[in-house]
Amino acid sequence: MDEKFVRDRITELRMRREKSECKLSLELGHSKSYIQSISSGRTSPSLSAFLEICEYFEISPMEFFDASIKNPERIHRITDKLNLLSDRDLDFYESILDRLIKTPPESGS
Repeated sequence: MDEKFVRDRITELRMRREKSECKLSLELGHSKSYIQSISSGRTSPSLSAFLEICEYFEISPMEFFDASIKNPERIHRITDKLNLLSDRDLDFYESILDRLIKTPPESGS
């Protein structure tokens, strides 16, 4: 994991939200060019700024750094909802997921 990963991940999350670098910078309470300076590699976010970025995107630092999670915001929202379910309901949804994962996708209908 390196600084390029951090820059690329912030860009990926920003683009998924359809936010410009300027808009994200301002919404985080920084100057208009703050995110652009991170994206270009001129600066790196401080730890507190990094945590603010994670909070903005509603993800944990662990989710931020897990490159296998392609849409961490969505996974986080789904996980939060799953945590509210009973064991019986979780069993039900797990069986559906097992079925969906094992079933090959239908072709061009």
